[in-house]
Amino acid sequence: MSGIVVFINLAGAVALLLWATRMVRTGIERAYGHVLKDKLRLAVGNRVTAGVAGFALAVALQSATAVALIVASFVAGGYVSSGIGIATLLGADFGSAFVVRILRHDLSLLIPILLLMGTVAFRASETRGWRQAGRIFFGLGLLLLSLRLIGEASDPLRTSQILPLLINYLSRDWITAFLLSALLAWAFHSSVATILLFASLADRGLLPPVLIIPMVLGANFGAAVIGAMLTKNAESAARVVPLGNVVIRGLGTLAALAVQLVFVVPSELFASHPGDAVVMVHLALNGAVLLLGLPFAGIVARLLERLLTKPVAAEAEGPEERLSALNPTDLANPKQAIANATREVLSVCDKTEVMLNRIFELYETFDPKKLQRLEALDDEIDRTHRDIKFYLARISESALDEESAAQSQNLLSAAIKVEQAADIIAQNMATRARKKHDRKVAFSDEGWSELKAMHNEVVKNARLAFNLLVDRDVEYARQLVARKEVVRNLVRQSEERHLQRLRDGNIASFESSSLHIDTMRDLKEINSLVASIGYPLLEDEGMLRRSRLL
Repeated sequence: MSGIVVFINLAGAVALLLWATRMVRTGIERAYGHVLKDKLRLAVGNRVTAGVAGFALAVALQSATAVALIVASFVAGGYVSSGIGIATLLGADFGSAFVVRILRHDLSLLIPILLLMGTVAFRASETRGWRQAGRIFFGLGLLLLSLRLIGEASDPLRTSQILPLLINYLSRDWITAFLLSALLAWAFHSSVATILLFASLADRGLLPPVLIIPMVLGANFGAAVIGAMLTKNAESAARVVPLGNVVIRGLGTLAALAVQLVFVVPSELFASHPGDAVVMVHLALNGAVLLLGLPFAGIVARLLERLLTKPVAAEAEGPEERLSALNPTDLANPKQAIANATREVLSVCDKTEVMLNRIFELYETFDPKKLQRLEALDDEIDRTHRDIKFYLARISESALDEESAAQSQNLLSAAIKVEQAADIIAQNMATRARKKHDRKVAFSDEGWSELKAMHNEVVKNARLAFNLLVDRDVEYARQLVARKEVVRNLVRQSEERHLQRLRDGNIASFESSSLHIDTMRDLKEINSLVASIGYPLLEDEGMLRRSRLL
């Protein structure tokens, strides 16, 4: 078999591994993402529980990078402190390493079973839950299949004449091996995929024991950098967590490399089999980083906050100078400019989602500081929304093709709707939360349960709508618009039950009647705004009539 054929087979197997990992993660995020996020937010009370919560979420999502982005948004939204966020991510790193250990077991028998289950679940029903379950099962089957294909594709490399030369060189130059491994992990955007690839190569004798520790250390360093790179344009509060992980995990890998260079610890110390040694070194490293890094999470967070807030303080006088994706030099390239505007709209979506979650916390326990942060977020959204409008207007001055013009118009429409939803939260619902507190009014237990059910449904629909800006999935757009009726039904049923409670003389319902009805109206209006984000996509596909779905 020629070298180019071997490379194509191996590259295809690795591509399948990366795609399968992403498929499983997105399936879990879409089906259970809101539940996992809520559980994580409630679990991060201290550094120890935060580490445990990060471990569990990384096992569920099979990605520490996904956890890094979630936790960074929590810190930016004021849900958790930076120190707790870093502790959560250290636990997520260990959870990601634990996933690799699970996947190292011989699970080949599960491949046809998972593929079959995935196909049946995906085709069994049009409901979102079943289709996402099918995506998860099918992705797991493809993931296990990709590991087998990597092993089979790499077998011919044993007789390669060039590979031994490269391996011999790297065996004498561990620093280069470390850097190449870090670059590979960064390119894959997945430590799970990188370590599984190394383990598969080690099983075939293509990765000698002497290179196992340097390359595993490099993969961990590269994986730590991924989250920092993905949040490089975010606000300073969101950047602290991934940068803190780079400091602790990155310094941990560099310190371990220095120890390895001096003492030459044999990989056989961790496991006699080379493939297992790769996984066990990876697991031991992340376990050590978790144990040794937790006590320093708060210190590292404070140092980074101090460093990152200096330029912000200097720029505080001019909000126009904030870091933005709206690069004026890209206006000559409409597609790039629209991509820049999309990133800014997504930042508005993230802040609006934080506001939507936080407002019901104010209803439960009113906190003036939380209200101030919510109002500050609304101000940021207003400024960003204004910048997006002006930027899109400047794009339209250049020669836009029909597709780019439609994208620009749809993006502007989405930005307007999200900004209106944020205004309803900050102006209407915040005022009602304050009134509820000032008047010492309490909802009836039944009324509050009804409002929370509506709120949960609107939050889920908002997340689905915001995802459409990235993944223009027609099926999800259809589900989003169809679920608009679900909220309408919840509102109608709550109105009927509220009226019945008034007839029955429920004192709590009588005292909170106007607040209850106005809050329902606000939630219904927010839901209508976010649901309408799916209209353009459905209209393009010819699936939308003037007033209803086909």
